[in-house]
Amino acid sequence: MSPEYVARARDREPILYMKVIPSVCLSLIVPFWLAGAAHAQSVAVRNEPVSGGDSSLTLPEVSVSAAADTTFFAPDTASQGVVTGKEIEEQPRSRVGEVLELVPGLIATQHSGEGKANQYFLRGFNLDHGTDIDITLDEMPVNMRTHAHGQGYADLNFMIPELISTMHYSKGPYFPDLGDFDTAGAVQINYVNTVPHDLALVTAGTLGYYRGLGAMSRPVGAGDLLAAAEYVHADGPWTVPDNYNKGNLVLNYSQGNVGNGFSFTGMYMNDAFHATNQIPLRAVREGLICLYCPFDPTDGGSSERYSFSAKYAATTEAGQLNANAYLIGYQLQLFNNFDGFVTFPPPIGDQFVQQDRRKIYGGNVSYMIPGNILGFDAPNTIGFQTRTDDIHIDLAETTGRVVRFTVRDDHVIESSAGVYIENRVQWADKFRTMTGLREDLYYGSDESTLQANSGKIVQAITSPKGNLIFGPWQDTEYYLSVGQGFHSNDLRGALTNVDALATEINFQQGNPTVVTQGKTPLLTKATGYEVGVRSEPVPDFKLLGALFVLNLASEATFSGDEAVTTPGRPSQRKGIELTASYKPLPWLRLDGDFAATHARFANGDNGAADTEPGHPGNYIPGAANMIATASATVNDLGPWFGALRFRYFGRRPLIEDNSVTSKPTTLFDLRVGYKFSEQAKVWLDILNLFNNTGAHQIDYFYPSQLPSETAPVYDVHFKPVEPISARLTFSITF
Repeated sequence: MSPEYVARARDREPILYMKVIPSVCLSLIVPFWLAGAAHAQSVAVRNEPVSGGDSSLTLPEVSVSAAADTTFFAPDTASQGVVTGKEIEEQPRSRVGEVLELVPGLIATQHSGEGKANQYFLRGFNLDHGTDIDITLDEMPVNMRTHAHGQGYADLNFMIPELISTMHYSKGPYFPDLGDFDTAGAVQINYVNTVPHDLALVTAGTLGYYRGLGAMSRPVGAGDLLAAAEYVHADGPWTVPDNYNKGNLVLNYSQGNVGNGFSFTGMYMNDAFHATNQIPLRAVREGLICLYCPFDPTDGGSSERYSFSAKYAATTEAGQLNANAYLIGYQLQLFNNFDGFVTFPPPIGDQFVQQDRRKIYGGNVSYMIPGNILGFDAPNTIGFQTRTDDIHIDLAETTGRVVRFTVRDDHVIESSAGVYIENRVQWADKFRTMTGLREDLYYGSDESTLQANSGKIVQAITSPKGNLIFGPWQDTEYYLSVGQGFHSNDLRGALTNVDALATEINFQQGNPTVVTQGKTPLLTKATGYEVGVRSEPVPDFKLLGALFVLNLASEATFSGDEAVTTPGRPSQRKGIELTASYKPLPWLRLDGDFAATHARFANGDNGAADTEPGHPGNYIPGAANMIATASATVNDLGPWFGALRFRYFGRRPLIEDNSVTSKPTTLFDLRVGYKFSEQAKVWLDILNLFNNTGAHQIDYFYPSQLPSETAPVYDVHFKPVEPISARLTFSITF
């Protein structure tokens, strides 16, 4: 890749997004708006009978154009749940990825610019950008495997929260229809097919935050057409503003209903941003870097994502067919310098660029067949899932976004096919089971700039699942679950034999030594166990509790930042989760959840491969010992509404012997709103209500080197929480 190409990419002025994207959004939205202005109305999902005479099977109807009805949600574990779009919209949030924090025990934070994927934490895992959590949106994968920056990279910036109908979540590897990345948990986000009224929303806030959203749907032929457009700008408190500019477009056409119908959806997202990454603690304490200053002022990036997808469902007496197919196009460019001058002295520095360009093709099909075992209802579901990623990945060393040399350039093909069977039996009025078996086959090839790092690989993995559900007795149900799952690792790490960066540096210095590198497994198995309870002891008071154990065969990783393998030991996480929801008054709902996890490596080591060599221990760096959230939500108190949200992100070991730890982070967010009418309302969000500027979004421990230092220094590196900020939103429906 030429320096000129990177320079051109660097010089894509964000002002272009500010001018072009809002114009494109308006050009797509306004015609629909004007076409229906004379007869604006509430549009619901049609439920006309589908041809087939008396052969159709009657199912509970669930609207996908409003907050989901959870009446028909029958959980198989205590840690499984569903969040409605209404519940999502009731809570204040700083960034779109924090929608996932409505999953009990999950934290979504950020260590870089706003255009980058969030960092996720769940069940004692630092999930990085998505390694052990399977995320889908409208039945399309969000996780990117063999990604330039990190395995499972899950960027949710293309998501528009106001379009969410439901968000289903589960934890642990207990569900046969979930494959890659479903170890700690999974989140399935579903969009609406229609909106009840046309929507226009405008937000303006401190720290340079602006947002505009328009959404509408219209009857077209026998179906409905939905269109939505969003624009976001954010600067943050940073001395080099994020200058984050994002545009989102969604277009959907649907016919029928959830049991019999089809839909086609197109999505497009484009963003660009500067990035203030984590900074060394010692530099801040010594006054060398201010709290909101960057380590490297030229860090940043841009990304683009588009997709086309189709869904189809047909229900008859013989069973229910569900199918979907998708095409995703994606590209990302990231410039980062996390450690200053460890590898290259001033003024060169250690900045690097990661580029990822890919196409993803895939689909899923399942068929549910009503059955009977010894007189008991026993529906069986057979499913097939496939996905192919055609990826071009580039890693190069840069200074001020100008490429100095390429570390490695890879063309990766990664394909997978998974087949599963799920069996459900209602053995008695108070006892049912859900069991399943899944088989996945992976094929991958890599054509790398270093022939020694090229190759092909084929690997298969089997995952059995089982769940026992007892009750309810006195509105209390009990659960027992056991299962195996897996996550894939970076394909390059499974084929790499040579440390590309270390070898290239040797060659540049006239040293012909080739530095070898060990391989990581392509697939890593996880085994989980869980017992739980779900109860409603009194009306409007719900309690959930779960005890879990999750064993991971290896914590090995392949780092896209340096193209190196990090050895990993097997690990075990065990913990407890408690969730409560209570509605003491018609206008007040109280929610809270608490999760405590004991995360350790399963065996000892000599300390040679630890975060800082010579500090052997069994603590897993980044594993939060405690996560808790609580909220009080007010609705329909006359014209008033609002919410107060509490978030606790517990202490985490940063090194294997626990000699260095992060501080816990405690934050409060507030929303106060007023309805002028059923159509118009305004609300004020105050984020970081008590201005906790000493809190950190995230912490790491590794060596870095400042310009004035002669050798690398191991230190805590952190990203500070943004100071108190306010956002005022006006929303109107037509």
